[in-house]
Amino acid sequence: MKFRNAAVLAALAVVLAGCSGDQWGWYVVSPETETGRVNLGFMIAGLQETISVSLTAIAISMLVGLFVALPGLSDNKFGLAFNRTYVEVVRSVPSLVLIFWVYYGLPVVANISINVFWAGVLALALSDSAFQAEIFRAGIQSVDKGQIEAGHSLGLSYFQRLRFIILPQAIRRMLPPLGNQLVYMLKMSSLVSVIGLQDLTRRANELVVTEYRPLEIYTVLVLEYLVLILIVSQGVRWLERRFKAERI
Repeated sequence: MKFRNAAVLAALAVVLAGCSGDQWGWYVVSPETETGRVNLGFMIAGLQETISVSLTAIAISMLVGLFVALPGLSDNKFGLAFNRTYVEVVRSVPSLVLIFWVYYGLPVVANISINVFWAGVLALALSDSAFQAEIFRAGIQSVDKGQIEAGHSLGLSYFQRLRFIILPQAIRRMLPPLGNQLVYMLKMSSLVSVIGLQDLTRRANELVVTEYRPLEIYTVLVLEYLVLILIVSQGVRWLERRFKAERI
C-alpha cells in the first residue's frame, strides 16, 4: 500500500516535471515566488472547511443511517416499508440537487435560516445516510444469530444486545465500506463550493478567476485532495489492522 501511494506521487511528479516551459504559469502556485506562496496559503486554508464539513456530515449520516437500518431488520411491515422508502428515495436524489434544495428550498419550506456550512452538512449527511443504512443493515445481519439468541437468553434487552454483542462485531466488518464512505464524503464535499463554502474547491475557483491559470491551480487542487485522501485511506487501513489484531 505504501509502495503504491509512493508510486502514484512519483508518477505525478514526473508529469509535473514535464509541464515546464514558458507556456506554463507555475509561478502562480510556486513556493519560490511571493505570489505563489500567497496563493498556496489561500488554497490550503480551505482544508479546514473541507475536513470540518466532511467529518460532521459523516458523523450525522452514520447516526441517521443506523436508526434507518434498525427498522429494516425487524419483522414489522411498517418498519420495513419506512426503511425501503427512505433508502430508495434519498439515494435516488443527486447530491448536488439536494445541496441546492436544502440551501435554497428548506428555508422557504421550514421558515428557518441556515448558513452555507450547515446546509452543506445537512445535504451531504442526508445523501450519505441512505448508503450508511444499507451498510449497517448488511453488517448487523452478518452477525451470527446464535450469539444474538444467546444474549436474549441471558436476559439482555434489545439495545443491550445491540450495544454489547451486535455492533462490536458488525463494526469490524463494516469498517472497509465505512472507510470508503468517508473517502467518498471528502470528495463529495467539493460540491458544497457551489453555494459558497470556502473549501478547497471554492478557493481554487476564486484563484482561477483572478489568475487565469486554471491548469496550474486545478493541478494543485488535485494534489491537495490526493494527499488528503491517501492519508485518510492509510488511517482506515491502520484501524482495520488494529481491529484484526484484537480479534486474534
